Amino acid sequence: MARYTGPRTKISRRFGVALFGPSKSLERRNFPPGQHGVRAGRKKKSEYSVALGEKQKLRFQYGILEKQFRGYYEEAARRRGVTGEILLQLLETRLDNVCYRAGFANTRQAARQLVNHGHVSVNGRRVDIPSFQIKPGDIVKIGARPSSQQLAVRMTDLTQSLPSVDWLSVDKDKLEATVTRMPERSDIDPIVNEQLIVELYSR
Repeated sequence: MARYTGPRTKISRRFGVALFGPSKSLERRNFPPGQHGVRAGRKKKSEYSVALGEKQKLRFQYGILEKQFRGYYEEAARRRGVTGEILLQLLETRLDNVCYRAGFANTRQAARQLVNHGHVSVNGRRVDIPSFQIKPGDIVKIGARPSSQQLAVRMTDLTQSLPSVDWLSVDKDKLEATVTRMPERSDIDPIVNEQLIVELYSR
């Protein structure tokens, strides 16, 4: 159940992107952390450094560690198709991310906790594994326990303004979401250049 538990704002400032949701600190100080942060942002980076940064951004965005991320890459490389796009699909169809996209949690970290605590079922069976892979046709639903329902209702109120995604059909009254198809790159709108990540691992 590996996850990053360190300072999040520092990571977002390092990459110049709000990886964990909106951050006022990033808006106020839009340069890398540390006493040399302002000058560090002006340095020219090598191709390797840029590619490594893209990989790290994607890892932190989805809340997974290096060993698990490499496993996703190897699985994507085995499958037929564009490796970078398949990698994004594998990350996007994790159960915790599907809960986040459906609006059952306001951050991916909250969605992970929602799954870990047994508040979510897939096709009628309770699943407490955040990395569980969701397929087209699967129905993700919040459990019937009052505590689960209350938590999810509170979260959906917080996520009313978040945009919906086309590959999910969400019924917020029933607190369930159906995966209608696999997400495409245009649906995911990644903050990284995934091709650089593929090239990094291909070296």
